Amino acid sequence: MRVPRFDAAGELVHDGPLIGAALTRVLASGRFIAGAEVDAFEREAAGFLGARHAVSVGSGTDALTIALQPAADRHPGGEVVTSPLTFAATASAIVRVGLRPRFADVDPDTLTLRPDLAAEATGPRTAAVLPVHLYGRAVDVTALRSAVGPGTPIVEDACQAFGARDAAGRACGTLGDAAAFSFFPSKPLGALGDGGLITTGDAELADEYRLIARHGCREQYRTERVGFNSRLDALQAAVLRVKLARVDQGRRRRAQIAALYAARLDSVPGLRLPADAPGHAWHAYTVRIAGGRRDTVLARLRARGIDAAVQYPVPLHRMAPFADPRPCPVAERACAELLCLPIWSGLGDDRIDYVAQELRDALRTAPVA
Repeated sequence: MRVPRFDAAGELVHDGPLIGAALTRVLASGRFIAGAEVDAFEREAAGFLGARHAVSVGSGTDALTIALQPAADRHPGGEVVTSPLTFAATASAIVRVGLRPRFADVDPDTLTLRPDLAAEATGPRTAAVLPVHLYGRAVDVTALRSAVGPGTPIVEDACQAFGARDAAGRACGTLGDAAAFSFFPSKPLGALGDGGLITTGDAELADEYRLIARHGCREQYRTERVGFNSRLDALQAAVLRVKLARVDQGRRRRAQIAALYAARLDSVPGLRLPADAPGHAWHAYTVRIAGGRRDTVLARLRARGIDAAVQYPVPLHRMAPFADPRPCPVAERACAELLCLPIWSGLGDDRIDYVAQELRDALRTAPVA
């Protein structure tokens, strides 16, 4: 049986006709950059999240970069405290605005930034704290805010967490001072290409973000500050408007899939399952395999047609562009053990059963390193 990690075509089964109509509408309008479609998506996304302001941009990486720029303006050459267990775009955005990442280790259960360690990493050079809602699980931003103090800006990396909520039911993207989302096709809200969004409750920040993303111009040919070109095009906005209506339904189905995996893999020797949490978006279902067997198990699964993946094999503080000698032992161990199983809202129960059975078989036969 073939089980892809994500099936973009399968995700469009229900939305295909509506997306076709939306694209036709944009093509007929002749307006492909900015305009009513993009404005409507920003309003609808903000309304869905409960955010006061939403600024669409060209990608999740751009969203992170632009969201951090005001902090870089206030603290040139400063530091951003963040997690080492995430995609490189998190740290790249920090470096692109002239700041340096300062890594703090993650919690062994949630794999998200530990508030107490983040507080230890903050200091006079801290420009912001950048927690990552890893795999769609909300960081406890309330505890983080309490630990680092009210004067430290918190920018959420919510690129994997559109539609996720914290234990109090608040949407990721409304928990900090600002947040960045990605609309890469495999994300909980995915476009048919790239796209991103910044949310904030601060009108002045929203105005600054929009200015940066539009070449520093409020009116054409009059630049007020250095910016760059980062725009969500109207075709992608139209697609996202259609898919936005099904975000909660997709999240509920992924939660069902996570529960099915948990039931089928419970008490398997040598396997640690991800902890569930209310409001989890389940962008990824990531198990942990100890004993140096992860890569052997991965090879077995792929040979059996299962597109499992390692996300992420190396913590950021051990990568050359972001090198930091301070250890983060929990993240380092996790990177040697993590394995992402296929999950998307259209994944059928037969494939879930197949993945679970093959994983059990692979673990039974894989030798301990």
